[in-house]
Amino acid sequence: MTSLRVAIADDHAVVRTGYRRLLELEPSISVVAEFADCETTYTWLSANHADILILDLSMPGRGGLETLRRLKARVPTLKVLVFSMHGAPAIVSQAMQAGADGYLTKTSEPEALIAAVLDLGAGRQPLSEEAVRALGEAGNDSRAPHQVLSTREFQVFTMLAQGLLVDEIAARLCVSAKTVANYQTAIRQKTGLSNALEMFRYVRNHALIE
Repeated sequence: MTSLRVAIADDHAVVRTGYRRLLELEPSISVVAEFADCETTYTWLSANHADILILDLSMPGRGGLETLRRLKARVPTLKVLVFSMHGAPAIVSQAMQAGADGYLTKTSEPEALIAAVLDLGAGRQPLSEEAVRALGEAGNDSRAPHQVLSTREFQVFTMLAQGLLVDEIAARLCVSAKTVANYQTAIRQKTGLSNALEMFRYVRNHALIE
């Protein structure tokens, strides 16, 4: 049986090491690369082959959601398993809309990670119980203003809600301040929220961030 070639993207070295050791207990899985930031993840996977990427959403650089979207557009055959601490309905929903092939929260049992990778290799869609529940709740909230935001707009929205300035967001996402300002304008128009305080109250009330 050909081994599944798996890459791991998480900004904590200890966590990556733990994942690698766990996954390599399964003879049909081979960990071929590890990444600590979004740009390295995107660059390597654009030029090298892996069957599955295990992706944490909280990563330095453009962010996990945007990296997921870019990778699925660039390498459509790559299967992406989001393995994240975030279980909020909007986060899970955004990840699936961006192209995630499976979603586990980090409260899952260790064996669930191996099972999820094998499921992806067999063409199935692994979802943790928390992810299934979150998607159901997101469906019930489908008419909420934040649901009309694009992946990048949603990312900028949550950053603005946490009090980050336009220049700070631009530096984190590796884009210009003008680009972020344009996103900010679009977000205000789509959500009707005019300032960071209103955005903070909104994301708190809708549990959009942990």
